[in-house]
Amino acid sequence: MASPTATAPPRHPMSTRNRLLFFLTAWLIVLMPFLFWWSTWFGRRLSNTQITQYLNDDKHPRHIQHALVQLGERMARPDAAATQWYPQLLRLASHPVEEVRNTDAWVMGQDTSAAAFHETLLNMLQDSSPMVRGNAALSLVRFGDAAGRPQIIALLQPASVVAPAAGRVIDIDKVGTSVRQGGLVAKLNDGRRTIEIRTPITGRIRTLSVATGATVAAGTQLAALDPGSEQVWEALRALYLVGQPDDLPAIRIYERNVPEIPDRLRQQAALTEKAIQDRATSHP
Repeated sequence: MASPTATAPPRHPMSTRNRLLFFLTAWLIVLMPFLFWWSTWFGRRLSNTQITQYLNDDKHPRHIQHALVQLGERMARPDAAATQWYPQLLRLASHPVEEVRNTDAWVMGQDTSAAAFHETLLNMLQDSSPMVRGNAALSLVRFGDAAGRPQIIALLQPASVVAPAAGRVIDIDKVGTSVRQGGLVAKLNDGRRTIEIRTPITGRIRTLSVATGATVAAGTQLAALDPGSEQVWEALRALYLVGQPDDLPAIRIYERNVPEIPDRLRQQAALTEKAIQDRATSHP
């Protein structure tokens, strides 16, 4: 006997309310990442009023950076109207957020006619952040000032990540890992709390000095990082103009034919060495 044919349960159409909720949810899933990107993208044009507001928005450091980037582009054109914000640029040189000071140092290098920028950049060579010191030194080269040459050489050299306190290493990254400035490299437990240890530069982990589980004293080096390509590129370009024979050992490292050194860095290192040698020959 043939079995009776099973009948499918009736399908109930989605209600208008549920359809609207479904499409609204899907729309928000697409919209929210876009709004976040739009709010943090430094290429979004700001009006004069917005630049003033953003430069004074100490609660949102990325707003300050956004305004600084826009202002730097105006200064590079050049745009005479940009001078109205110069007092704010001088004020931001001592801002508590490192990324703001770093961007500010770059922007002040866009107008070498401003004597106050020159003086402020010289003071920024003593900043607590190696990246701020480096950016200040690079901007000073635009002024024809080689006072920051030691800081530029430091940009070519590995950076150390050290333990800020005594404790036990509970996690640490791997050799060869690429990290961005401020990225997490290791975690340390001092007996009371877990401390996140972050990189001072963008680059690649070159060596580790300790392993997970090790107990370290405050100030112990945990890792060494090779600087990122863009940092090296800018340093080599600056040394092309102000480098001295004593700088050649640091430069020649980037002339090596090894996979981790891009061709453009090798070429720039060779050009920089030649420029230094030519200057030494012309002015012994």
